[in-house]
Amino acid sequence: MKKIGFIGMYDKIDLILYIAKILTLLNKKVLIVDATINQKARYIVPAMNPTVKYITDFEDIDVAIGFSSMEDVKNYLGVPQGQEMEYDIALIDTDNPTSFRNFALEAAQKNYFITSFDVYSLKRGLEIFRELHSVANLTKVLFSKEMIKEEDDYLNFLSLGYKIVWNEYRIYFPIENGDLNVIYENQRISKIKFRKLSVQYKDGLVYLAEEILGDVSESNIRKVVKLIEKNG
Repeated sequence: MKKIGFIGMYDKIDLILYIAKILTLLNKKVLIVDATINQKARYIVPAMNPTVKYITDFEDIDVAIGFSSMEDVKNYLGVPQGQEMEYDIALIDTDNPTSFRNFALEAAQKNYFITSFDVYSLKRGLEIFRELHSVANLTKVLFSKEMIKEEDDYLNFLSLGYKIVWNEYRIYFPIENGDLNVIYENQRISKIKFRKLSVQYKDGLVYLAEEILGDVSESNIRKVVKLIEKNG
């Protein structure tokens, strides 16, 4: 099972759900774990009988809420000690050092640092790495209106002194009212729809999905995105 970390204070559960939707349509069994402090998934992912901790199915994606570690998830599912869960990919959403440590994201196959450029998101997001015992390799996923070099330089400056190695490439998402309106509408109707998302936003989803999978071509991923668009 691949374990992928989505790290930072920026609100990212919708992004993770959209990536998971693409992965499931490429025949991957996907688990999302909301390991954030506020557990936003509890409020936007529909569930029949939500309890302190539970796993619910949403558009063929399993979403786990209220768990403190992967072992905690395995115990809930009744998976025997030493046996892997029957998921191809686990996407872990975290915004605090404790869950970063408890879900062993230092050993994840890939870790993405998700942020906008407001100072709170930047500084609080970087604090997640203050207790690292080894160097973390991170890919920046940046939400910004203008994507100016000064913003990226400021993030690099703030991260000095942390055990972080940034990958050379970065992934940009535009902050557009149109995309936010689509995301809010999807939350209201409890659906994942791509049709009205901007081209740039969908390009970012394709790039992330291609990176996570590693063995599926961009053209095949774009076919799946078009299928999601067609269905909604």
